[in-house]
Amino acid sequence: MIRSILIVSLLSMVYTLSIGAPTLQAQSFPNYPIQLVIPGAAGDGADIAARLFAEELAKILKVAVVPLNKPGASGSLATDFVVKSKKDGYTLLYANTSAVVYSKASDPEAVPYDPVKDLDPLGFHTFFPTITALRTEAQWKDLSEFVDYAKKNPEKIRCGTMGVSTIDYVQWEMIKSIVGIQTTMIPFKGVGGKTSALLGGHIEAASFPLSIFQEHYKAKTVRGILLDQKVPDFPNIPTLQQLGYPRGIPSPWTALFAPIGIPEEAKRVLIPAIEKAIKTPELMAKMQKMWYIPGYKPPAELKHLLVEDYENARATFKKMGLNK
Repeated sequence: MIRSILIVSLLSMVYTLSIGAPTLQAQSFPNYPIQLVIPGAAGDGADIAARLFAEELAKILKVAVVPLNKPGASGSLATDFVVKSKKDGYTLLYANTSAVVYSKASDPEAVPYDPVKDLDPLGFHTFFPTITALRTEAQWKDLSEFVDYAKKNPEKIRCGTMGVSTIDYVQWEMIKSIVGIQTTMIPFKGVGGKTSALLGGHIEAASFPLSIFQEHYKAKTVRGILLDQKVPDFPNIPTLQQLGYPRGIPSPWTALFAPIGIPEEAKRVLIPAIEKAIKTPELMAKMQKMWYIPGYKPPAELKHLLVEDYENARATFKKMGLNK
């Protein structure tokens, strides 16, 4: 009798497990940490946003989301790493515009991937406005004085950038073209080096995400003279259009991508989780406090934005003679 009861119990357990197996399998992703690859140095504007986002996504997915910084080659090093990674949904790209727009648009032959064909859009995260800054001790009080001096002293002003094909390099080239000046472009590997060079007087000007600029702005060690888009907290710092110029400069943005070919199961989990993380009120508040402009866009809208920005960048590079 006891033996019969044990047999029935075991059969019942096997049946229950077999019925539950498809459900467990369907909910198996993710079951270990996800790697979030950031194409920039620690402390950069995109890095700050990425780490805040990773914290929220980890809470939703209930697995660790581990940031991995891979700076270099205008973001293409990190992007190529993700494109060539295993297509399982466990390696994601927190892309900036340098990585998926400007590096490819400026030199298509040198970049081994196609951001449109090789990356799967998962969700747009944020714009992050940038500001053109000088040291507080600089002799120029505003953009007008800066431009007047630069026109009288071609190439004398040194402008720090993150290197050819990065967003701030593109912004500077566009500023130079629009206002009619020539400056000397000085490349840096990270925002830390660029900041130190500006504060130390080794360069005269540089552009920064407002999230980075705020610390130095509050300390009154730098002064802003130009914004790429208006920010209510800086009513006295103009955009180019406000100064009467015919066009402005683009704002950088960040978004989430996966390598093409990840399982549909992973996408069904990741896309709504990314949307939920981005829309979390606590994360939105943190981002806005640092002058980011967060706002989720679904994959289709992100792809449209990517294609549109890429085509505009190619046309701009051609017009300005920057194509390679």
